[in-house]
Amino acid sequence: MSAGTLYDKVWQLHQVAELADGATQLFIGLHLIHEVTSPQAFAGLKELNLQVRHPERTVATVDHIVPTSSQARPFADPLAEEMLATLERNCSENGITLHGLGSGRQGIVHVIAPELGLTQPGMTVACGDSHTSTHGAFGAIAFGIGTSQVRDVLASQSLAMAKLKVRRIWVDGSLQAGVYAKDLVLHIIRLLGVQKGVGYAHEFAGPAIDALSMEERMTICNMAIEGGARCGYVNPDATTFTYLKNREYAPSGEAWGRAVAWWSQLASGSDALFDDEVVVDASNIAPTVTWGISPGQGVGVDEMIPTLEQIAEEERPLAEEAYRYMDLQAGAAIAGTPVDVCFIGSCTNGRLSDLRAAAAVAKGGQVAAGIKAFVVPGSEQVARAAEQEGLDQLFRAAGFEWREPGCSMCLAMNPDRLEGRQISASSSNRNFKGRQGSANGRTLLMSPAMVAAAAIKGCVTDVRTLLNK
Repeated sequence: MSAGTLYDKVWQLHQVAELADGATQLFIGLHLIHEVTSPQAFAGLKELNLQVRHPERTVATVDHIVPTSSQARPFADPLAEEMLATLERNCSENGITLHGLGSGRQGIVHVIAPELGLTQPGMTVACGDSHTSTHGAFGAIAFGIGTSQVRDVLASQSLAMAKLKVRRIWVDGSLQAGVYAKDLVLHIIRLLGVQKGVGYAHEFAGPAIDALSMEERMTICNMAIEGGARCGYVNPDATTFTYLKNREYAPSGEAWGRAVAWWSQLASGSDALFDDEVVVDASNIAPTVTWGISPGQGVGVDEMIPTLEQIAEEERPLAEEAYRYMDLQAGAAIAGTPVDVCFIGSCTNGRLSDLRAAAAVAKGGQVAAGIKAFVVPGSEQVARAAEQEGLDQLFRAAGFEWREPGCSMCLAMNPDRLEGRQISASSSNRNFKGRQGSANGRTLLMSPAMVAAAAIKGCVTDVRTLLNK
């Protein structure tokens, strides 16, 4: 059983009670909500005649359903307008801070909380969104929860949860030029599969993780859930503290020094015990692309789509389904696969550093004929910073559309959708059947830089060949 890890320390600090069924009542320090999973939760409170227990610990934004081409109200989609109006009303009635459209703070929930300094080391964070694991990059333990649990947190500021086991994923070496955090996490999921993380929290550590920026660490933790883990985290260090300093909700003055001292002692100790450990070498990882219908079905851009004989027997039924659905040939090169739509954005890769990496590839190039390519900043702050650097003009000059902040085509609960059998080069986090809005649409996951390369060439392309031009 794990001991002395950051996960164990934070769990113990937030443990309210042991419940009769063996679960723990866990206090939630920060509750994030949005327009999709909160309406039924607030309705449930009203049915039970309950109030929001700690409205000051809940923060709301709007992200999933907002259009990115025009955010003028009312929205053209009446359901989207109703969902936003409902969130506005629920926040107003319950004294909850809402970072709405035009506030300067709106954006994807997992982008705005870190950039505002709301997410801090040692916290427990919950949100009705599976990619809440993102916040673990700060040395927090963060869980995606369902609608009934959103109601429970609103009512009690706590969750009933079973304690997870802890696996350390130690990443040696360093990433090559043109290889990014997205490639690293896709490689890890490819190695471990999408089920090995079930029942675990994943601690990402080692030289390659230490070298990552905070935004890159968020990408890694964001996709911990895709490897089956309930949460993923990185121990807080100087990189964490530098990022947080002077953020709007971060401690300041004398409180800052006290906070850093406390945060530092939360890191897993040298004598920490883990339930499992895995070692990964980052040195030889190539830009990675998914070829199937699971984030675990990925290959290096310089590799071939695996044949059935190269796949573990228990994974062959899913592989056969992926071959049929994706209409890709086993044994063929993934490089050169034609694409129709190129999407840069999402809570995985919609931050400023992601846009910079993509812009470096797009600069001086031109989107290939017939390709729809668009860039969706993860927040209003990201959009403003990118525009100040001229990234929007660079993308437009290359033929990309520059959009308003939102979740966009990551899950397509808005007008940004694939059509028919279109195939998408996407910087998002899931390549499930129908994920991007078309029941027959196909998704290839890759880094933002790789998406930009695909847009310029019209097909899956090794971005390193463009960076070295």
